Amino acid sequence: MSETQTTYNYKVVRQFTVMTVIWGIVGMLVGVIIAAQLVWPELNFGPWLHFGRLRPLHTNAVIFAFGGCALFATSYWCVQRTCHTRLWGGPLIPLTFWGWQIIIVLAAVTLPLGLTTGKEYAELEWPIDILVTVVWVSYAIVFFGTIAKRTVSHIYVANWFFGAMIIAVALLHLGNSCEIPVSFVKSYSCYAGAQDAMVQWWYGHNAVGFFLTAGFLGMMYYFVPKQAGRPVYSYRLSVVHFWALIFTYMWAGPHHLHYTALPDWTQSVGMIFSLILLAPSWGGMINGIMTLSGAWNKLRDDPILKFLITSLSFYGMSTFEGPMMSVKTVNALSHYTDWTVGHVHSGALGWVAMVSIGSVYYLLPRLFGKQEMYSTKLITVHFWVATIGVVLYIASMWVAGVMQGLMWRAVNADGTLAYSFVEAVKGSYPFWAIRVLGGVLFLGGMLIMAYNMFKTIAGGNTQDVPVVAAAAHHA
Repeated sequence: MSETQTTYNYKVVRQFTVMTVIWGIVGMLVGVIIAAQLVWPELNFGPWLHFGRLRPLHTNAVIFAFGGCALFATSYWCVQRTCHTRLWGGPLIPLTFWGWQIIIVLAAVTLPLGLTTGKEYAELEWPIDILVTVVWVSYAIVFFGTIAKRTVSHIYVANWFFGAMIIAVALLHLGNSCEIPVSFVKSYSCYAGAQDAMVQWWYGHNAVGFFLTAGFLGMMYYFVPKQAGRPVYSYRLSVVHFWALIFTYMWAGPHHLHYTALPDWTQSVGMIFSLILLAPSWGGMINGIMTLSGAWNKLRDDPILKFLITSLSFYGMSTFEGPMMSVKTVNALSHYTDWTVGHVHSGALGWVAMVSIGSVYYLLPRLFGKQEMYSTKLITVHFWVATIGVVLYIASMWVAGVMQGLMWRAVNADGTLAYSFVEAVKGSYPFWAIRVLGGVLFLGGMLIMAYNMFKTIAGGNTQDVPVVAAAAHHA
């Protein structure tokens, strides 16, 4: 095929983009169910559908199914467009899509059955872990193979973030998933005791740092300038942001283990690096938001930009809150409370989901040969429903968390506890109900998105676009 006839591979991007929305609905529905189970315990059904079984299903579905599909879709789009070349890898490309979907389905079957390693965000048993490795290595070959055959010398910064995410996640997965199988459905960790906890949270926090931050910053660095029609505010700052973030994040994991059996110096190292992390995080947020310099008026009537810029605001807030919560004195209050849940979801819903939603809204019309989404009004409705949902969710969890921390540490004059644990649970009830409402609103927004998506797809053109013709107009 001659160069003038070469087309971008949009098929796999279309597949991952559509599944991003579908898995988002599934993962968030499970989230709403488990939130409701805490308010109405009678919703805990049987051995397979109670909170303990559904909670890891929720986290895996939103992180790896929804977030993972969003990362595959956007990185495959971005690496082709910025390298001005077709995706490289032949049969490995569909393998990454179908392999990832099989992993998600296997997780949805095994986790409710209680087949789990018990490691947070790494619950899947060893046969599925091996499949994850195969798919991830295939993904790396496709991504870096495409960069190797690029027709422009420059590697755009978004690809640096996607590439770092791919390498770091491979390292984390192999390190933490080292396990000794004792049967086809059961294994035990290679590590024990405090070492196991240390390795787990090196993995756990960096799953947040690389899967849920570096990858989505890659999204931000491509889609914010594209949607705003402006160059990134400071390219130099984006490079500094990259290296500072990549170096610092790896060390922050021990802040999950304050006041545990982990050696005190290790806890302190985690705390110090978490505080340092504030600088590159805010550098990235400022770089993204300031890309709108001279184009702020576009925010007024562009709901896709609203999603992207609001996500950066939540990113800034979450990455301020995280380092603060890693300080030992603050952590003494926040640890094991709903404040942590609020923090996680300000990042997960406010940052990760919103930047993904904005990026998917950008992609859909272009992937299906349309000028724009079926309904811009519905995107605006989705934005406000989702934003109100996030604010209700995280505000209720902050209040509940601080209340819980204060109740647990309150003592009478004679040194006895002022409150029983059950009194703290009772006090949390109204806030848990508000969390359900926030979750329902966010889920409702995803349903609006799905309707808008399928209406946009209807009668769409799924022809791939020629590389050379497109390269003249687009990065």
